[in-house]
Amino acid sequence: MLTKETKSKLINDFKVHAQDTGSTEVQVALLTQDIKNLTEHFKNFPKDHNSKRGLMVKVGQRNALLKYLKNKNATRYQEVTSRLGL
Repeated sequence: MLTKETKSKLINDFKVHAQDTGSTEVQVALLTQDIKNLTEHFKNFPKDHNSKRGLMVKVGQRNALLKYLKNKNATRYQEVTSRLGL
């Protein structure tokens, strides 16, 4: 679960324009942070299969958004993947 401060920091770091909260870049950044948090969770709770399904859904969503971004604007795709370390 993302805290309000973490979420607002990610939005500010990846926003495209002043009032941006839902662009592809922001969504990818938020999903990446969720995925990182869930992988840390699984180090402590490896048998949490319900959350593992949620992780797979988030990974699929992120992959779809990245594919969309790559097809729409390759330079923005390169920038986002390099900043997130993907």
